[in-house]
Amino acid sequence: MKVLMFGWEFPPNNLGGLGTACYGLTKSLSTKGTEITFVLPKGNQRHDHLDIITTDDLQINSDFVRKKYVVSLLMPYQTQQEYNQAKQYSYLMSGGNIEGELYGSNLFEEVERYAQKAEIIAKFEDFDIIHCHDWMTFKAGIAAKKISGKPLVVHVHSTDFDRTGGHPHQFVYDTEREGMHAADKIITVSNFTREMIVKHYSISNSKVEVVHNAVEHNLKKKKKSNESDDKIVLFLGRLTLQKGPDYFIEAADKVLKIRPNTKFIVAGNGEMYRKMVDRAAELGLGRHVLFTGHLTGEDINKAYQMADLYVMPSVSEPFGITPLESLRNDTPVLISKQSGVSEVLNNALKVDFWDIEEMTNKIVGVLSYNSLKSSLVEEGRKDIQKLSWDDAADKCLSVYGRLINR
Repeated sequence: MKVLMFGWEFPPNNLGGLGTACYGLTKSLSTKGTEITFVLPKGNQRHDHLDIITTDDLQINSDFVRKKYVVSLLMPYQTQQEYNQAKQYSYLMSGGNIEGELYGSNLFEEVERYAQKAEIIAKFEDFDIIHCHDWMTFKAGIAAKKISGKPLVVHVHSTDFDRTGGHPHQFVYDTEREGMHAADKIITVSNFTREMIVKHYSISNSKVEVVHNAVEHNLKKKKKSNESDDKIVLFLGRLTLQKGPDYFIEAADKVLKIRPNTKFIVAGNGEMYRKMVDRAAELGLGRHVLFTGHLTGEDINKAYQMADLYVMPSVSEPFGITPLESLRNDTPVLISKQSGVSEVLNNALKVDFWDIEEMTNKIVGVLSYNSLKSSLVEEGRKDIQKLSWDDAADKCLSVYGRLINR
């Protein structure tokens, strides 16, 4: 089976869980004999298990399309302001020699341009089915379906209701809705997300298949060191409204009144970075809170391994791979009840994102009782052993097969 897959981030150039999920899923699909061509707006990384076509070095030769290098400025989790900054930077770096038509005038026009290139790719690629990840690629998938007549699967990892706290941008919402209605089948990463799109996007429940994310298990871990009396609590994720970093900082303030020998690590970047630094300073937490910025590669595992507890206080989390990564590194987790991952982790501490008092109590509990910490790790690892990308791939292949045979 041959799959034409559209995404907008892939390791090592990923800022969030979407790229991690795409990597894990495509790797397992490839081991099952699936040929995957992955189309990205930007970046050109080589991977043994798939081909990646990027729109920044795409060359087209035909009687109807002139040969042209197409540059795209689409980036993961990009805002309109960040798109404008990227466009201005590219213009300055080129000495003002970039033709205006190479870029959309705004982020949304750039999504439309990506769809135009997808149509051309679909015209010349050989594939059986189209698989799109999240809203930036939905128009591309629709264009590819239109030119090829092949079935379209859209994979919803997050909606704009999640990202904006229930106040979606109209263009993004319309794009998401258009993609879901044009799709032959919708895959969501949790029942939490399925219920959301059925409610907000007028989608039939029967059209949606839930495929939970997983985590790779072949990780070499280092023994944790207990040389210091200080305890470490970790937040790792984008500093955005969706991820709830402000609730983490408020809980940190309360925990420190009970356990002053605690350190808090905030690993990640985002539009709330400056606000979180300022709030920590305002509360007098400067000596206790470390902001690391965005971490990559082995630094992520090191952060998990040095922590005594990982906290994911997301306001609305379709799934959340980071708690699985934390447990893989033998670090217990405290997760938001408003998350898809809470459906598959039965042995994690759970709290409503807004309940700072209860969050504080549970953090203090783990830091105070080693037996609780050990039990959470032991039972949590049993939970993640039940999750595999092979199972996720099998479910996707089942969806593909039903659509193709239909």
